[in-house]
Amino acid sequence: MLTVGIIGTGNIARAHFAAYSAFPDVRIVGLADIVPAKAEAAREEHGLTGASVYDDAGAMLAAQQLDLVSIATPPGTHCELTVQALEAGVNVIVEKPMAPSLEECDQMLEAQRRSGKLLSVIAQNRFRDDMAQLKAVLDSGRIGRIAHARIASEWWRGHSYYDLWWRGTWESEGGGCTLNHAIHHLDLTLWLLGRPQAVAAMMTNAAHENAEVEDLSVAILQYERALAELTSSVVHHGEEQAIVIQGEHARISQPWRAVAETARPNGFPETGGNAELVAELDALAAAQAPLEHTGHTGQLEDVIAALREGRAPLVDGEDGKRAIELVTAIYAAAIERRTVDLPISPEDPYYRHGTLIERAPHFFEKTASVASQDGDIIVGAAHQ
Repeated sequence: MLTVGIIGTGNIARAHFAAYSAFPDVRIVGLADIVPAKAEAAREEHGLTGASVYDDAGAMLAAQQLDLVSIATPPGTHCELTVQALEAGVNVIVEKPMAPSLEECDQMLEAQRRSGKLLSVIAQNRFRDDMAQLKAVLDSGRIGRIAHARIASEWWRGHSYYDLWWRGTWESEGGGCTLNHAIHHLDLTLWLLGRPQAVAAMMTNAAHENAEVEDLSVAILQYERALAELTSSVVHHGEEQAIVIQGEHARISQPWRAVAETARPNGFPETGGNAELVAELDALAAAQAPLEHTGHTGQLEDVIAALREGRAPLVDGEDGKRAIELVTAIYAAAIERRTVDLPISPEDPYYRHGTLIERAPHFFEKTASVASQDGDIIVGAAHQ
């Protein structure tokens, strides 16, 4: 039996409760939240009558014999809680984003190395059938050398979204949509395309006057012979998210579509294109077996298996750090109005915790702060 504790019992923790419930040999024995009433309500909602409630994560770590903790708290707390759990000898899976700064990411990684325990960062979109399909077709090499990618991390959030106490400031949330929404697509970009060589970007706050942070950014990523453009947004009606990869021989995209052009003698596209290659790509995509579990459940399945098999998880702390490095590059490029080269070294001011807080523009000042908000988290356009 694997014993689990959950730190932070707000909305995102529901995904962890649901994921763990899929595995009968996993038992949640502790819930920690700075608002104990919230943890009590979560215990009742999920039927966890055998779980104890704590108002302090350290108290739970000291009282329980835990194999694994899920950290589902605001981003600014991830580093301290992760280090605390690892130093207590407990394996950790922490919600995205890993932390607001590279300095904090390295502190978490160092604690993981010292402890010898497992550290995984939530990247649940890697555990989706459509993304696994896109990755498999890309890895086949049949589209040829990549020339361009367009990544649309387009979300929509109403004005009151930033009224929640920890949202909307550089200090407590660590950033806006680039860090807290597009982190999913940034991770997927790195997973699919690898680390870029350089980043240029701009950002603004177009629609949320109650938040310091950006609600829209556009970045250009430079690879050796390719470019990628990434839109991060919470102002896009319809939330039409997509990844489109243009290769030498064909394009593939999510939602799935394959197109392959061929040239006429004058270089213009031939009518109908390369139907044979399109059929091959469609067949490769269709051949991908569905995942047994998807999303958080798929990732937690892998983490549980990694613990039992004594191996690294498919998504580890280094993966989490690389996503934060890309976010950091976008922020630095937008704030300083310059191109930022990767990797970002510890000597770079933007590596350090606090530089972003000092230098980032306050597009507006936060004008409301509520302790909690009712209602479900709506992901993507599923509400339409």
